[in-house]
Amino acid sequence: MIAGALVPDLAGLYCGPAPGPGAIWMRWNLDPLLLAALAALMLVLGRSRPGAVAVAVLAVAFVSPLCALSAALFSARVVHHLLLVAVAAPLVALAWPARRTRAVTPVFLIATGVLWAWHLPQAYDAAMANKGLYWVMQATLLGSATAFWRAVLAPGQPAGQVGLAILGTYMQMGLLGALLTLAPDVLYAIHRTAPLAWGFAPLSDQQLGGLIMWVPAGIPYAVLGALVARRGWRQMQDRPA
Repeated sequence: MIAGALVPDLAGLYCGPAPGPGAIWMRWNLDPLLLAALAALMLVLGRSRPGAVAVAVLAVAFVSPLCALSAALFSARVVHHLLLVAVAAPLVALAWPARRTRAVTPVFLIATGVLWAWHLPQAYDAAMANKGLYWVMQATLLGSATAFWRAVLAPGQPAGQVGLAILGTYMQMGLLGALLTLAPDVLYAIHRTAPLAWGFAPLSDQQLGGLIMWVPAGIPYAVLGALVARRGWRQMQDRPA
């Protein structure tokens, strides 16, 4: 059974509808405004290795054929969102570190609320069908996640508190992924039929996206948790006896 409203017009999507599997590698997004924005970001952040890698990750998300593919497959859209919030955002935070310690809980709640709000079916379909709202989605996902990681990685944050914040962030994402995996119906109208061209039943595509958010998404959080733990251990060793 498929839930949701009528399928939106795929031709109006940013990056357009994904072509068939045989043509996907021809679908690079060379939007001049996007390329100019990435070039400007490289000038600002590219002087550090994390900043340069962050811009490269954003290029994969928005320039590579992943952009077109995510218009068809919800599972590809999940990968796109994970690149923003769990890879690009912490890299930006490392390249643009906070100068002082700040409270983690408020930015954690904001980032969590933004992620869940954009995965409500009505909000998701509206953003995917409107280019302006699409960019609001991308900016708020990346911006709120960057604010969270800047707070988490700020100097002087207690390692234990930071570890709990990272764990909590992964747990709420895993919960969202579990709900998407176990949902009995297709939730997003935009993905009601497009996955069929790729050999996926729409519900199977949604379940795959949920599983990606539920399980593999933990990898970048585990890496960042290990980085914070290592930093905390070094701080403990540097303290005078």
